[in-house]
Amino acid sequence: MTRAEFMGRLRRGLVGMPTAAAADIASDYEIHFEDGLAAGRSEAEVAAALGDPERLARELRAEAGAQRWHQEKNPSAAAGAIFAVLGLGAIDILFLLPILMSVAMTLFGLFMAAIGIFIGGGAIMVAGPFAGFPGGPAAAILAGLGFMAGATAMAALTAIATIWLVNGVVWFARLHYRLLKPALDPQPQYQAQESQR
Repeated sequence: MTRAEFMGRLRRGLVGMPTAAAADIASDYEIHFEDGLAAGRSEAEVAAALGDPERLARELRAEAGAQRWHQEKNPSAAAGAIFAVLGLGAIDILFLLPILMSVAMTLFGLFMAAIGIFIGGGAIMVAGPFAGFPGGPAAAILAGLGFMAGATAMAALTAIATIWLVNGVVWFARLHYRLLKPALDPQPQYQAQESQR
């Protein structure tokens, strides 16, 4: 594989990453080629030593997604981390995706229920005193505040569970990838045989 082919495939694999980060990565790999050529190696040898550019791009995207999640902790970063990890292919998607989807839908349902309970509590607090709430206006206001406080606690616990879920997926992917990496990398003997040809 030539330098241009390798870099083209790597750049295509990095599409979707922030432009500055993708440019830095491409620059680093250009330097690898320059150093290899200066050491008397051919472009094909350097490309073979660097590995498959698509796989490198998937690994770099997964790592960037995980780092962004650890820095930002927002829904966009969570989605980016999960999709980057799934794109890496280090997780058995047929096994893990149904579990992830059911847990994610449960968390979404709990969050929507918390919003409904909060709105319902607000309605009881505002309309209860005028609608003849049992126990009088004070009971209506306290009941409404109780529902709203319970909904807020429910939403907070759901947010914490969501953070744990994303952290767990990222941790599992990194662990799984570390275990698979020796099997994915070409063996040193094979590399030595290829360089002799």
